[in-house]
Amino acid sequence: MDLKEIQNLIKFVAKSGASEVKLEMDDVKITIKTGGEETTIVQQMPMTAAAPMMQQVAPAQTAPAPVAETPATPTASDDSKYITIKSPIIGTFYRKPSPDKPVFVEVGSEIKEGDVLCVIEAMKLFNEIESEVSGKIVKVLVDDSSPVEFDQPLFLVDPS
Repeated sequence: MDLKEIQNLIKFVAKSGASEVKLEMDDVKITIKTGGEETTIVQQMPMTAAAPMMQQVAPAQTAPAPVAETPATPTASDDSKYITIKSPIIGTFYRKPSPDKPVFVEVGSEIKEGDVLCVIEAMKLFNEIESEVSGKIVKVLVDDSSPVEFDQPLFLVDPS
């Protein structure tokens, strides 16, 4: 099993809502756990020859993944008065709803709670990222069509 297959498996498990999945194949054992903070842990260990099997240990959780990001603590000293909006998921960051449409927000845009700031594509699904704070966009921290990680800063917002 190569790295790309493992990454795809992690994404699939995260989307399924399962809290833990174990996969055992020939000489590889993988355990994927997702916690309340949406963290994923992968462990690989060599093992003796065993029949391939996939076992879902915990039932799927019914709580949906958060759609909107949470404001974080201030980043740098000069940015201390700003709120950092972070990515709630792994995927590809887009500033526009489609290539022929205008961007959701620009630097200087006034936003309020519930405004769509961007979309993040994950596994062919486009997730609208909404603001949980009101204020003014000070800085866009990610380039359009760039991959983003979970909890990666996307925007700086001046709440005043």
